[in-house]
Amino acid sequence: MRAPDFVSPVVGCRVWQWDVAGLKSLNGVEWIPGEPFTAQCRIRGCHEAPRSDCTCGVYAAKTLDHLRRIGYTQDRFQGEVWLWGTVVEHEGGWRAQFAYPKTFFVPLSAVPFGIDSVECWLASLATYGCDIFLVGETGTVPLWRMGSGIDTDGIDLIVQRCSTWYARRAEQRRIKQGDRVAVFGHGIAVVEHADANQVQAVLGKTRVLRIGCEEVVWDEHNMRWETKAGTSIRLTGCKPPYDVRMRFS
Repeated sequence: MRAPDFVSPVVGCRVWQWDVAGLKSLNGVEWIPGEPFTAQCRIRGCHEAPRSDCTCGVYAAKTLDHLRRIGYTQDRFQGEVWLWGTVVEHEGGWRAQFAYPKTFFVPLSAVPFGIDSVECWLASLATYGCDIFLVGETGTVPLWRMGSGIDTDGIDLIVQRCSTWYARRAEQRRIKQGDRVAVFGHGIAVVEHADANQVQAVLGKTRVLRIGCEEVVWDEHNMRWETKAGTSIRLTGCKPPYDVRMRFS
C-alpha cells in the first residue's frame, strides 16, 4: 500500500534546531538552503520514504498549537514547511517525501546578542528564502520578509531586548554588599560597602580593605570579583597603624 502523491504542496508545521552549522532537524540532520529536504528510511532503508506501513518520512504537524501542547516549541525554531511528493496523512499531521521551510517563527531568546552576531545570524537564516518572524512576550513580530528585506519592527524588538539584557547584566556586575573579592595571594574578602568610587571589604577577621572600584574587576571565567596582586590597597582595622598604605606583592 502506498500513500497518495501530492502534486500541490501541503503546508505543515514543525520545529528545528539552529547552531553555527545552520538549520537542523532535532535529530541533527542538516537542512540545506535552496535544496529540498528528502526523507530517507532509517529503519529498513530499502524503500522510498514515506510508506503507510512504516514510520519514515519528514514529520510535520497540522498546527503550531499542537506542537506547543506537546512541548516541542520551547526555545526552538518553529515554522511552516512545504510538504510534497508522497505524503502520508495522520490525525495530527503528515509524513512527507520532500519538504522545505516556508516560514520561520524564532523565539526572541534564540536570537544572538550583539549587532555583528545578529547580522551574521540573519544573513544565514535569510538564505532559506523564507519570511522570518520573532516570537516575543507580546506576540509575533515580522523580522524579514522576502522581497522587502528587514522589517524595522523586528529590529526594534531585538534592540530593546539587547538593551534590557545589557542593563540587567550591568546591574548584576555592579559590586555590592555581600559580594566576595579574591585578593590574589591573600584570600577572599567580603564586601561590607561599595559606592561609585570605593569598595570596603573584610579580609580574614580583622583586616579591612579599601579598594578603588577601578581596581576590582569581574572575571567571567571564574565568575567572581578579583583584584590582582600588586594593587595598592588601603588597609585599616589592624596593625600596622590605621590608614597606612600597603602594597600586596
